Amino acid sequence: MAGFTEFLPRVVLAHNHGKTVPVRSSAEWAPVVSLIDQIAADEHLLRGVVASVRTLVRESAALTTADIVGHTRALIFAATRALADRRGPSETELSFVEDFAATRARQGVPLESVLGAVHVSERTIWARARELAGPSGVSAELLFDVRELYDDWAETVRARLIVAHRAASAGPSPSAQDLDASMLRRLFEGGGVAALAASEAGLPVDRGLWVVVGHAEDAAEWQRELAVSGPGASGRVVSARVDGWFWAVTSGEPSGGFAGRADRLGPAGGYAGPTDPEGLAAARRLASAALGAAQSMGRPGLVHVAEVATQAAMSDRHDIAAMLANHYAPAWRELGTSAEPVARAVVAWLDAGQDVTTAAAHLFVHPNTVRNRLARFAEATGIDPASAFGAPDAWWLCTTWLAL
Repeated sequence: MAGFTEFLPRVVLAHNHGKTVPVRSSAEWAPVVSLIDQIAADEHLLRGVVASVRTLVRESAALTTADIVGHTRALIFAATRALADRRGPSETELSFVEDFAATRARQGVPLESVLGAVHVSERTIWARARELAGPSGVSAELLFDVRELYDDWAETVRARLIVAHRAASAGPSPSAQDLDASMLRRLFEGGGVAALAASEAGLPVDRGLWVVVGHAEDAAEWQRELAVSGPGASGRVVSARVDGWFWAVTSGEPSGGFAGRADRLGPAGGYAGPTDPEGLAAARRLASAALGAAQSMGRPGLVHVAEVATQAAMSDRHDIAAMLANHYAPAWRELGTSAEPVARAVVAWLDAGQDVTTAAAHLFVHPNTVRNRLARFAEATGIDPASAFGAPDAWWLCTTWLAL
């Protein structure tokens, strides 16, 4: 069979046998979904699969148990998701298969051994499926339909695996840092790509993940600190330099070490979470916004985005900042040569908690000068910087003006 044929509204072609099989209704397929959920969540089965692979495929003995567990879990996750949805492999799943094949090729595992390991895994999993089918309400005929769908899925996956393994075998081997960076890029894609990557990396796919970002020059310190303040002995951290920054995804909130100390020492960083794997792309953006906000406010140490929420929202929306500056451009022109001093007075006053004396001392001017500049700002813009909503608008506008 050349590949998987998508289900038609009424029938699906089972090419392996040259016949048509009626599409099952959602109610008929419900026991299959229940069976699939049992298999996907069966850690005992996963350990059995790994043991069988290590015993029967000699070349796998050199691989770590965590490596085999991670890739096996991800393959089971991909296959069960496809069967539950009654579809062929998605491009996300095929991309994961390519990465898996390339990893095994770089590890020196022959293609025949990779295929042998997959075969052993399939045999163990299907043996367990047959045991659970009856108690789960899945008839022999329905289980046969499921197996045919799996065979279609697996054939396309196997073909992609072979091509990717051969291509990777001919190329150079990347460093461990490159592999971690590649894993992070997949995690930060979000969606199904991230879910598969998380499963492969040993990160939880059903509970909270946290994203941490810091400066690349602090990478060594970050790795030491996350070892202390990360998810604990049973957790997992994936970290690397990506696009000029230090990034990490951890299975627990960084709550110990410098992140939890009152003096907030340590390198500057932002973090966001918790989120599931599919939300990691958004969490990455929020962590970056937290770092930018914390630095602009002079906050040292590791800062959660919720601690600097308003500033993070402002710094993350450059489009609104540009509109804000454009809308109030007439006010800037009206203020003329005093525009910059007025903007600095507004920012200093708001940063000082609306305390005129403190703001005046910071600017080395008389308190009445601060009051006069606040009045000029309100008159020119129509924004009351002392009001609940006017204060953040005034701060955002003035910091944008000063950055131009």
